[in-house]
Amino acid sequence: MTIDELTDYGMERMTDDEIEVFLKTQSLGVLGLPTEGTPYLIPLSYGYDGGSTLYFVYVVGAESRKATLSDRADTASFLVYSAETMFHWRSVLATGSLRRLSDDERSAITDAQTPIWRPELLETASEAESTRIYELTVDEWTGIRHAIAPPTFAQRSSRDQSK
Repeated sequence: MTIDELTDYGMERMTDDEIEVFLKTQSLGVLGLPTEGTPYLIPLSYGYDGGSTLYFVYVVGAESRKATLSDRADTASFLVYSAETMFHWRSVLATGSLRRLSDDERSAITDAQTPIWRPELLETASEAESTRIYELTVDEWTGIRHAIAPPTFAQRSSRDQSK
């Protein structure tokens, strides 16, 4: 079914303003990078400039599949979602161009543009290992949400009654 067909069941499209607010209040998502086979999916924290750019900090060692694939990618997708309950969830899919920032560009990044939350393991590793910053310039985004009141006990239990 399409998003439009699911509106009868309570799904709604998010406006651009709602998408921006959602991206500002979240900190984790899944980056999808193209490969010759199955897309390579990576959970990542991100920074957001409040406009059309997302920022990712990669911890890279001697070899980094995510860095190699990112350097080759013409486009990438990033999915941010929040599922509070089965009746209330939101997701934003952003697609655009991904590129590694030069050292000069990297030094110009503000604290607000860097990920506000990172796993402790990666934070510690980034102190000893090399890091790179990539930016995803968003060409297109789509946001959807489902926010309905859960059924009452009487409504739910009536489905479970045997006939």
